[in-house]
Amino acid sequence: MTLPTAADIRLNLEHVREAIAAAARSAGRRSEEVRLVAVSKRQPAELIAAAVAAGQRDFGESTAQEALPKIERFRADGLCWHFIGHLQSNKARFIPGHFAWLHSLDSLALALRLSRQQAPHEQALETLIEVNIARTSFRYGATAEALAPLVEQLLEAAVPGIRLRGLMAIAPHPATEAELRAAFATVRTLRDECRQQFGLPDFTELSMGMSEDFVPAIREGATMVRVGTAIFGARS
Repeated sequence: MTLPTAADIRLNLEHVREAIAAAARSAGRRSEEVRLVAVSKRQPAELIAAAVAAGQRDFGESTAQEALPKIERFRADGLCWHFIGHLQSNKARFIPGHFAWLHSLDSLALALRLSRQQAPHEQALETLIEVNIARTSFRYGATAEALAPLVEQLLEAAVPGIRLRGLMAIAPHPATEAELRAAFATVRTLRDECRQQFGLPDFTELSMGMSEDFVPAIREGATMVRVGTAIFGARS
């Protein structure tokens, strides 16, 4: 497979940013309200370097083994790294100190494990709870019904070093645009309900939307979109 050039990456990023801005405008929002997370999993360092040169600062990875060498290589660039994949408890030790954001919290046990790995001087891990809106057995995350009880558990435990910021979801696939928007609207409603019920002023983030569906996600309130293929091309 031929890798895209640095010029390809720059052009792809321009197109994605333009699409984000257009989707935000159509929803009466500002493009600055949407953070673009470039999904760099299974992408070589030279393509990440091209994206950095084109102004990209947020990158998403889904395995610690692959991500840590990349994080070290680009440490001087001041990038913001997001862990976006399912996190096994025995890998929790790799997250604090390396990733600023975790998009896939799904249990109190995992939160406690992450907290134990957090050094006292480290900044709190910005954390999103994953919601399984597709209701499929191969998706991770809390069901809509289990979300509020999970938030309550996390707050009662007062887990040090974990800052709850919102929700993450992966839309059902295949789906029509109407079905996508309905699914994303459900996540937005769940966030708003949790924010109000538990009095969480910082519970504002919605990580939803990927290369094929970030436009309807933005129209339904996404504050982060996780885009890989539209930037880097198909993964090898």
